[in-house]
Amino acid sequence: MGYNVSDANSYLVITGGGIEDIKIVKKAWVWPWQKHSRISISPFDFEITLQAMTIEKLQFSLPAVFTIGPDDSHDALCKYAKILTGKAANKAAKNDTPTSTGRNHVQDIVKGIIEGETRVIVSGMTMEEIFKERQVFKTAVIKNVQSELNQFGLRIYNANVKELQDTAGSEYFKFLSRKAHEGASNQAKIDVADAMMRGNIGEAEKRGRTRQEISKIDAQTAVLETQRKSEKAQADAELATTQINLDMGINLARIQADRQADVKDAELQKDVEVQRAQTELERRRATDVVHAKIERESAQQKADARFYAENKNADSLLYKQQQDAEARYLATVKDADALVYREKQEAEVNYFRATKEAEAAFIAKQKEAEGITEMAKAYEHMSSVLGGPQGLLQYMMLQDNTYEKLAQANARAINGLQPKITVWNTGENAGGSDSTTPIRNILQSLPPLLSTINDQTGIAPPSWLAKMDSQHEQASDQSLVKANKEKLVNGGDGKK
Repeated sequence: MGYNVSDANSYLVITGGGIEDIKIVKKAWVWPWQKHSRISISPFDFEITLQAMTIEKLQFSLPAVFTIGPDDSHDALCKYAKILTGKAANKAAKNDTPTSTGRNHVQDIVKGIIEGETRVIVSGMTMEEIFKERQVFKTAVIKNVQSELNQFGLRIYNANVKELQDTAGSEYFKFLSRKAHEGASNQAKIDVADAMMRGNIGEAEKRGRTRQEISKIDAQTAVLETQRKSEKAQADAELATTQINLDMGINLARIQADRQADVKDAELQKDVEVQRAQTELERRRATDVVHAKIERESAQQKADARFYAENKNADSLLYKQQQDAEARYLATVKDADALVYREKQEAEVNYFRATKEAEAAFIAKQKEAEGITEMAKAYEHMSSVLGGPQGLLQYMMLQDNTYEKLAQANARAINGLQPKITVWNTGENAGGSDSTTPIRNILQSLPPLLSTINDQTGIAPPSWLAKMDSQHEQASDQSLVKANKEKLVNGGDGKK
């Protein structure tokens, strides 16, 4: 009895009194009438080397590493605790430390599942598919193995498929590697030769371009030297001219200075007098000048105002014209877009109308064909009921009054004729005066003959030929109805 607590990577599995099945918790009180053990959920790695055969009957070795452990869910842990743990596999330690109970047993089970599922997948794939679609192959293996491990509460955390290897006596991958190596070597030789060719061509191009640039630079240097010499001579001439002009200017300046000194003295005297007169004059003009200046500034401000107003009016007119032009442009674009859209819509409407009309015509023709087919089936059924195509033909001729139309046509054909008929009587009454005796005898023999046919077969003559009495007509109708029923029954049985 005691309070037990499991580690972060393990659970307590408790069974016994008060627990219906098993109880999986992290911590709990364990009573004397209960037992407990610990299961670890830490995943474990194990390697497997599988001998498999592709659909092409090629054997190879498939090394892989799987990381598998119990799934951290209550249902999965219950399955794992019930099936894969126990004292037979691995006893719990006395100090209650977490142990991998049943770990070897689990590895054996997983190994068997992986080998079986992998062989099944590999047997349906070619070696080329395994190489090119390795991720698909890996995903299929993990999916199939995981579906089998779910019943044990296990989960695949990771699976790595290593490089495929040859089995004993097989050199398939060795030859593939040699082929790839030889191909790479040959390609490298080709690349080296190509690089050398480009290098030689580039070197020759660089040497030629170097010589061209050197010749070009020499020519430009000679031209520049000639230009520099010409510029130097021109500068020397300009320097001499400037020196002469400077000397002459200095002499003239000295003479002018002396003369100006005398003039200056006289001017100063004059200026004194003038300044006195101007002072008085300026004093008198001050008032008038101030008024004139005020008027000039006012006129200038008015002119500036008019210029600013005219400038603004011009800018406003220009902006308005630009806006009008843009509006006309946008309107033109919108009209063009609307025309294109309207034409597109009309084209779509015409296409939709033509499509629907074609579909309607097709459906009408189809329905017409179905109606003709059904009518043909009905005529076939009526033909079987009426005793064959001849009976159906007689029925349709009766329905359309064909016999009467034929009689009328024949009557119209002989209408107005005056045939000459000679009757030769060779019977007992030969030489008699009654020439209609043969026709009368034939007509007298028709009623007994038609009555006998009606009694034996139930077939009645057309109404335009002869009319049976009520008893014969009733018997004929009953026999005809009975015959039609028998034909319908026999026809239905035959179809079944």
